[in-house]
Amino acid sequence: MIDNLLLGAATALTPTNLLWCLLGVVLGTVIGLLPGLGSSTGVAILIPLTLTVEPVTALIMLAGIYYGSQYGGTITSVLLSTPGEAASVVTTLDGYQMARQGRAGAALAIAAIGSFAAALLSLLLLAALAPPFAAFALRFGPPENLAVMVLALVTMVILSTGSKLRAAAMACVGILLACVGIDAGTGEARYTFGSINLLSGLPYIEIVIGLFAVGEVLHQIRIGAARPIRARFRDLVLRRRDLRDSTGAIARGSTIGFLLGTLPGAGSTLASFLAYGLEKRLSRNADQFGHGAIQGVAAPESANNAAANANFIPTLTLGIPGGATTAVLLGAITVYGLQPGPLLFTEQPALVWGLLVSFFIGNVILLVLNLPLAPLFAQLLRIPYGYLYPIILVTSFTGAYAIDNNTFSVWLVFVFGLIGYGMKRFALPMAPLVVGVVIGGLFEKALVQSSALLDGNLWLLLTQPIAVTLLALAALLLAGPPLLTRLRTRRHEEDNHV
Repeated sequence: MIDNLLLGAATALTPTNLLWCLLGVVLGTVIGLLPGLGSSTGVAILIPLTLTVEPVTALIMLAGIYYGSQYGGTITSVLLSTPGEAASVVTTLDGYQMARQGRAGAALAIAAIGSFAAALLSLLLLAALAPPFAAFALRFGPPENLAVMVLALVTMVILSTGSKLRAAAMACVGILLACVGIDAGTGEARYTFGSINLLSGLPYIEIVIGLFAVGEVLHQIRIGAARPIRARFRDLVLRRRDLRDSTGAIARGSTIGFLLGTLPGAGSTLASFLAYGLEKRLSRNADQFGHGAIQGVAAPESANNAAANANFIPTLTLGIPGGATTAVLLGAITVYGLQPGPLLFTEQPALVWGLLVSFFIGNVILLVLNLPLAPLFAQLLRIPYGYLYPIILVTSFTGAYAIDNNTFSVWLVFVFGLIGYGMKRFALPMAPLVVGVVIGGLFEKALVQSSALLDGNLWLLLTQPIAVTLLALAALLLAGPPLLTRLRTRRHEEDNHV
């Protein structure tokens, strides 16, 4: 492992590769700032710029765009409640509330530190565990993927604040929204109402922009929050207590992100939600989540960065993309005349390990660039909200239009903005709905494939060791809290009787 890392360092630390790495992370940050663009679109647009350089240099730059956009999406999530990246959605839950409390700089700083720590941990795990993790990921077929989806839905419902029934209802609504488009089993159109724009389903980014950005603007206008935040400089920097409270969250988020990132299709979005849910479950102050808990920023930001790095395990070792962006990168690898797979590690060791070491270098650059700038970014909140609202709306609608150059996307953002406003008005939880939309298509695909593999008898899921373990964990999460509450109540009654 040490020899491989030294070989990678010798490749990644050349002046040319360092320059392209810097260019990649800066471009990625800018791309992440723009709602609707996303890392996969940014990578696809910029591939032509890399055709004249060496493959390792090109991949270092494109990978820099990938994880640089993760942090760019965090900036708008924290400052404007506008996720620039899908994986940054959960960051808005606490990051934006921290900003409203004058602690935007602290939120951005802990996001940068968490992302750097996750990059360091994931690099070490990548170097040591890539081959065995690739072999383990091969054991995840449709039944195991289905069990992962069930666990994710149950986790978000159980860990939502307020009524669990409302949370379950919102998760079901999210899954129903994901059902719009072509039926995964029959190939027939459903819930499209004759519109060709809906044949490919409701686009996730437009839904997120509408719910979070436009919905938040409408909500703020209704409650009359027109005064800018006058944060003191000392409120914009991290305190020792913040670092102490976030250390465990960063470690757990990084671990969850890496584990899920090794699974094809799981992606960093699901990792960020699960990391947030686990942190809320373990916290002694769970009621603070959603109201500005710094762990609610540290955990998902660490998870999405670790998952972004771990996505390269199935991509490089198996030729199977770990997510949407790595699918684009996989296409770029073939354009450069390379063949992803186990032989890539033996035939092109300098390329593979140079790329992996560049993850660490790129995150060092992000940390050096963005940590000192966090208070400066936070000062944007001093602008009167009367000026910010139009900027947010114009950015949101422009970003939506830029995705497909289609006015239909703009109308979708507007409609889901109204829905987001209504959900805030009636205190309906957004996180379960968003998770339902994210994994609804994957859930249905896994369900159809599992049914086909098991001859229509889904009870045979209980014969799959990994799947039954995950389903048992989901059942424990679902039944555990009520049982514990009942046991405590009975014990309390017995003590009073005695």
